[in-house]
Amino acid sequence: MSQTSALVDTLKRQLRAQGYTYADVARWLGLSEASVKRLFADKHVTLERLEVICDQLNLEFAELISAMQADEQRVQELTQAQEQRIVDDRELFLVAVCVINGYRFEEIHHQYRLSEAQCIRHLLTLEQLKLIELLPGNRIRQRVAANFRWRPGGPIQQFFQQHIATEFFQSRFDRDTEKLMVLNGLLSQAGSAEWQQIMQRLANEFHALCERESSLPLHQRFGTTSVLAVRQWQSTLFKDVSRASMPNKRPNETSL
Repeated sequence: MSQTSALVDTLKRQLRAQGYTYADVARWLGLSEASVKRLFADKHVTLERLEVICDQLNLEFAELISAMQADEQRVQELTQAQEQRIVDDRELFLVAVCVINGYRFEEIHHQYRLSEAQCIRHLLTLEQLKLIELLPGNRIRQRVAANFRWRPGGPIQQFFQQHIATEFFQSRFDRDTEKLMVLNGLLSQAGSAEWQQIMQRLANEFHALCERESSLPLHQRFGTTSVLAVRQWQSTLFKDVSRASMPNKRPNETSL
């Protein structure tokens, strides 16, 4: 991640921490809310605008730099062995997913059949893996970066694909809380790259929304899974009547 991109991401977290929105930033900068969203999505925020926003946050520019450097020390990805250790222990896996999604200690304890001793044991393991810091009073401080991800093709991603993907798609997606869109079209390599950038912005918006709602009581929030994927692919349903095969290139895949 570039320094500019990391700095803008840190600024967004500072804004959310103080309860400010894109509309507030738009007012400070004299821009439309849509323009501000585009600035943050494209990471094109000038130094002058950064200073204006920092002034509104009562934040020195040096403090913003310091916060960025602290963020960069957070865990972005686990090793193969660390992921395998988590996936091999069902309870540890459950607690890991909970804390990454912002659950508090009491919420894990009350929502699942885990005793306080079991919760603490698993949290201490996650602390050893540097995913969290367990504070006095069983408070949990995350140590994962905003762009944290499970290893592509790693033990946890494989687990989800093997055990959850089929179950996830066993729905008609006709409820108010569900939506399925399948898009098909022809894109160049450049077009595919641009579409993946748009998908990444959607993923960033999803995480930002989760963070903004993290202060709501748990009973007002519900487990929500979104899958975004793209690849160069042609269904085998039509392979026998196809005159031309797809380019023999490694598929481009992005998932959330």
